[in-house]
Amino acid sequence: MSRDVRVAVFRPDDERMADAVELLDSLGATPVPDPMLAVDPTGAVPGADGDATDPDVVVLTSKTGVELLAEADWTPGDATLACIGPHTAAAARDAGWTVDVVPEEYTSAGLVAALAADVDGHRVEVARSDHGSDVLLDGLRDAGADVTETVLYRLARPAGAGQSTVMAAGDELDAVCFTSSLTVRNFVAAAEERGVRGEAISGLNRAVVGVIGAPTRETAEGYGIRVDVVPENATFEALATEVVETAAPTYHE
Repeated sequence: MSRDVRVAVFRPDDERMADAVELLDSLGATPVPDPMLAVDPTGAVPGADGDATDPDVVVLTSKTGVELLAEADWTPGDATLACIGPHTAAAARDAGWTVDVVPEEYTSAGLVAALAADVDGHRVEVARSDHGSDVLLDGLRDAGADVTETVLYRLARPAGAGQSTVMAAGDELDAVCFTSSLTVRNFVAAAEERGVRGEAISGLNRAVVGVIGAPTRETAEGYGIRVDVVPENATFEALATEVVETAAPTYHE
């Protein structure tokens, strides 16, 4: 049986893209890798501003952030360590750290819900990218925390990204997997540069569009992109599996 379901994926061009391509291939899809994010480390680490007060809670929101901190020989010390999801938590454990909190919902709102009852009057350090949601900072502050943010890395659109936008415009994609609001914005910007913004969005609306969670869905819909798949668990594995099944519901092993 032909299983030529073409699925565009926009992860950074590192092991995350390699893993995504391998997963999509294992699901019987044809991966269309188009990296929409590049990681530019800032070199910053929590506490580097000279503040002698150690945080009570450290919040990490990505595997990339964990790896950068581990490479810098940073540790959470005695702080309660909260990680946004299982992959971030696994990376933290690989670094030798004890993970105390992983929310049921792998989002900024999920982290706030998991921590809100315990952070009143405590210092919370949030270490993440420059595109982190205000939902996390505002939610923790509303819960009474003294919140400090450290930007560990910046995310940019790589030069040359966007071939998938031309494919979408030409109805050459069956599905896409957006893993953040920034991947949506960068896709639209790349389509704009190529003069195919309207056609690309129309093409997406004839395909299956999967997004990692509610904030990414809101961003996509703001551009007029119809969202078909939002997995219950905000992991790429869940996203890709549901997208492929939706795009090819008649395929079975």
